[in-house]
Amino acid sequence: MTPEQITYLVFGIVVVLALVFDLGLMSKKSSEVTMKKALGQTIFWVSLALGFFVFVWFEDGQKPALEYLSAYLMEWSLSIDNIFVFILIFTFFGVKQEYVPRVLLIGIILAIVFRIIFISVGIVLIERFEWLLYVFGALLLYTGIKMFTAKHDEETDMSENTVYKFLQRILPLVAHDGGGKYTIIKDGKRYYTSMFVVVIMLATTDIVFALDSIPAVFAISQDRMVVYTSNIFAVLGLRSLFFLLKGAVNKFSYLQQGIAIVLVFIGLKMLVGYFGLHLPVYISLLVIVFCIGASIVYSIHVANKNAAKELASKEPE
Repeated sequence: MTPEQITYLVFGIVVVLALVFDLGLMSKKSSEVTMKKALGQTIFWVSLALGFFVFVWFEDGQKPALEYLSAYLMEWSLSIDNIFVFILIFTFFGVKQEYVPRVLLIGIILAIVFRIIFISVGIVLIERFEWLLYVFGALLLYTGIKMFTAKHDEETDMSENTVYKFLQRILPLVAHDGGGKYTIIKDGKRYYTSMFVVVIMLATTDIVFALDSIPAVFAISQDRMVVYTSNIFAVLGLRSLFFLLKGAVNKFSYLQQGIAIVLVFIGLKMLVGYFGLHLPVYISLLVIVFCIGASIVYSIHVANKNAAKELASKEPE
């Protein structure tokens, strides 16, 4: 077996065993996913991804390992932004706590399937039309600037969501969860519940995010192994990350600016490649770590400062 085949085999075995462990031992249906359990699961998935980085380093060398780590951190940071939209969807449709883990799991499995399709198509297109990398670079540059300057004061109205309105037009929907079912039969006719709508919206939301994240990973590496494994590890950690962050949305108000700067950097990195300028992969890694880390720390600092001010204003004089 070649080193790449060994890496794929180890990755497949690790993911299958990890899913069995995560779903079988850490996510029992009857138990509530507490903050402590969510933190444990998040540490589990991140540790697994970092452990795979060490394996790639020794099996395939330093360059693929650093590319994998950079791509994983890029995907992981973008997935945090993805989580906030997931929270809006669950809140809008009033999904009961007992159904959330199952719906998230189905949505994430669909996201993995779609990402594998997108990545496979993207790799084939780039191999045939290398100039597409510069198109991706321009797209990331535009997206990053737009994200950095966007205002987030107003809450998103999910009732105006394009996918939701499309489903309302083409399918007979009911405004309840059907007791956890995705479809129900009423008066001899099949109706689709809010659970079904949530699953579709989770999957399509991830597709939209993938349109930014996958080109960003291609900017870091066009190695199939790096792109596939970094994406799948990042997506597999979404479920635990959801439960960890759902009560702390307001503490990451500046994360989008950090992600935006990374996207602008990655976009520029792709575009300057046209002039024969190629930055070492460790530069990308340092920029990603610094921007995401700094935006998270600054967001938490501002949130704590605002909370202290609010508390002080409520104290009697």
